[in-house]
Amino acid sequence: MEYIINKVIGIGKRVLPFCLFAFLPLQIQAQRLSVANTTIDVGRTGYEMPVTATFEMRNKGLRKLLILDVKPDCYCTKIEYPCGEIGVGDKFTISMTYDARQLGHFNKQATVLSNGSKEPVYLTMTGIVLAELKDYSGTYPHDFHNLLSTANELEFDNVNKGEERTFEMLIMNNGTKKMQPNVLHLPSYLSAKVSPEHLSPGQSGKILFTLHSDKIHNYGLTQTKVYLAQQLGEKVKSETEMGVSVVLLPPVTPMEKAPQLTLSDTTLNLTFGGKDKKSGEITLYNTGLSRLDFTSLQMFTSGLKVELGKRRLAPGEQTKLKITAIASELKKVRTQPRVLLITNDPQRSKVVITINAH
Repeated sequence: MEYIINKVIGIGKRVLPFCLFAFLPLQIQAQRLSVANTTIDVGRTGYEMPVTATFEMRNKGLRKLLILDVKPDCYCTKIEYPCGEIGVGDKFTISMTYDARQLGHFNKQATVLSNGSKEPVYLTMTGIVLAELKDYSGTYPHDFHNLLSTANELEFDNVNKGEERTFEMLIMNNGTKKMQPNVLHLPSYLSAKVSPEHLSPGQSGKILFTLHSDKIHNYGLTQTKVYLAQQLGEKVKSETEMGVSVVLLPPVTPMEKAPQLTLSDTTLNLTFGGKDKKSGEITLYNTGLSRLDFTSLQMFTSGLKVELGKRRLAPGEQTKLKITAIASELKKVRTQPRVLLITNDPQRSKVVITINAH
């Protein structure tokens, strides 16, 4: 019996280390603190003009995350971070604000202590403080993380099939490091040329976009998103997103007895009055001599719903276009909400209805 007991204990001693080894990766995996970018260049700021870097983070572990402390390397930097527990898979941010009370280049660090990592996580913000900061907001009103530009949306309107259009966007490096700007996720019908290829800090340039409409297959509104990057190989970020919209007109054949579209209005004013949704109507008439067809009904932005009573109108007929605006969604929209109608009226093949919602 003693021999059997010793054998059992011996087996236990041999198995136990294996079990601990088997559970070790799970414990490590259960504590994971992910940082999108540990270093952020905030670019230029003026003397005593505080500047903030916001670090995007995520709990990729298997249990709730707790930030124990975030320690800056000097009193000139203030830190903001979540004090409560962070759920599994949840995103959060830690911000560093530098008071900018010293001229010249700066490199500020903060140490993040949490239950999501055995080793500290180090965050770094860099930039430069200038005695006089030139305001470029009038010339370059759009900021793509220190790559300033004159536009953040590309619109090509009233395009005929086979036509080429160009759009020139001016850019400037407002950061502290050399950039190699490029445009990511270009569709087949759009090309972009950056000149010069490299921008030193403070240097300006341009991006020439060319639309190749022969590569667009559908008439009406075509939309996509492209991304303005500072360097080759840079990852796609929502903050560098640019919307692209193209309105391709259908071919128009002159008709002796053509349809004719008449609208009660081309602008719809809606007041939410504390509600999240508000609807209004536009009346559409065919005052021509042949059938009126609505070949396309589209929206330039999200936050709208549309209902068209009839797609075809005989001469003398009318129908209603109901438009519903959603306040919570329109808050996220950067451009004017509009509805697009494409018709077979040779005089009015494209109609845009503007929505003013407040």
